[in-house]
Amino acid sequence: MVLFIVVLGFAAIGISISSGNDSTRLKAAARDIVSALRYARGQALLSHQEVTLTLDLTENTYTVSTRDKLYELPKDIDVTVVTGQDELNGKGMGSIRFFADGSSTGGRVTLELNNAGWQMDINWLTGQVEMNDIIAAH
Repeated sequence: MVLFIVVLGFAAIGISISSGNDSTRLKAAARDIVSALRYARGQALLSHQEVTLTLDLTENTYTVSTRDKLYELPKDIDVTVVTGQDELNGKGMGSIRFFADGSSTGGRVTLELNNAGWQMDINWLTGQVEMNDIIAAH
């Protein structure tokens, strides 16, 4: 009986640790997106040219127009983007565009995994990026 209780306890700890790991990966991915959005805005201001962050929702990747690197997100994270109609290409890709004055097309990027999520709101007027913790309604 004692052995059963010990095994049950370790199983509960294992579940807790794995969900904590998922939460950490999700938050890290959200912070990476926020950093990329802020970088894109900063580059638009510095270069006086438009800079875009483009998300590929089918591949869970994103790019910044001023960099040649492809950034990958964990495949099990659900990514959604809300942006201007002109920034959607119909092939599972959407962009957030930053202009030379710091403004943007605005929008929202949401990352979800299990019952947790992070939402990044991009203000169209100022281009400011805000990250908020959300609980997915599943």
